[in-house]
Amino acid sequence: MVGFPLLLIPLAVYNIIVFLMPGVSLTDPLLTVTLMSQAEWPITLSDVLLALGILLLLLEVIKGARPGAKFLMDHLLSLIVFGAAAAEFILWPKFGTSTFGLLTLLALVDFISGIALRTRRAAVAPARRAQQVEPEPAPPPQPAPAPAPAPPPAASTTSASTVPPAASVAESVLQDHSKPTQAQPTVASPDLQPDRNPPTEPEQR
Repeated sequence: MVGFPLLLIPLAVYNIIVFLMPGVSLTDPLLTVTLMSQAEWPITLSDVLLALGILLLLLEVIKGARPGAKFLMDHLLSLIVFGAAAAEFILWPKFGTSTFGLLTLLALVDFISGIALRTRRAAVAPARRAQQVEPEPAPPPQPAPAPAPAPPPAASTTSASTVPPAASVAESVLQDHSKPTQAQPTVASPDLQPDRNPPTEPEQR
């Protein structure tokens, strides 16, 4: 949908006043506002047109900042409005006033801001597409679990039955050493036994 150039409204009102209402003065005060400082502020039709142009320019910038806004036809319409206003300001004496000159300047700002916003969106769009296409980083690999230690080989029943454990061997050795052996009496041979009755000496006469 092609957007309507809002700056065309104050320019069109100025043209209507110039061509259709030649007796209307742009400099005569429409009303007077008394401020808190007791100063009187006269508001003219020229001031109203300029304030309307500034507010509409703000709306144009907000529209151009939205995603997908301001197509090529919108920029072309803004350029046409600025070109027509600049031609009237330069060529026609009735439009050679400061009020119409400021309205023409607002139309130029509208056109330049639309081009700047479009260029900015064109520069940002590829970066956004690259961020969307870029795959997400894979999670870091988890460390492999350590293998469980193999159980020691079980001893066979034959070896366990034939080879006594070391603890039982040590206990038997200790028991043998702890029991003292009684000395057996030696039995001498009767030939080797000494004579308990010594021989008596013969009596002397």
